[in-house]
Amino acid sequence: MEIAYFWEREDAEAVAERLEGDVRRGRFHGEDDDEDHPWMVVLPAGADPRVVDEYDGWLEPVADEPAPAPPPLPTAPKRLKKG
Repeated sequence: MEIAYFWEREDAEAVAERLEGDVRRGRFHGEDDDEDHPWMVVLPAGADPRVVDEYDGWLEPVADEPAPAPPPLPTAPKRLKKG
């Protein structure tokens, strides 16, 4: 599942229709004015992200997805010179 954001309602509805998504009103943290909130479309898994680009939208990762594991830490100091 991915979320696509759009500034124009018409763009969000067009993408939702093409990709069988669900249109909702998004909110950014700290925004008080409802007119400044973008329209968001909850996209099903496997949706084509190129359609979002056609309508000047952008994709955001879903917070419920686990973050990738960090690389392992070194076990010993790294030597810069031989000897």
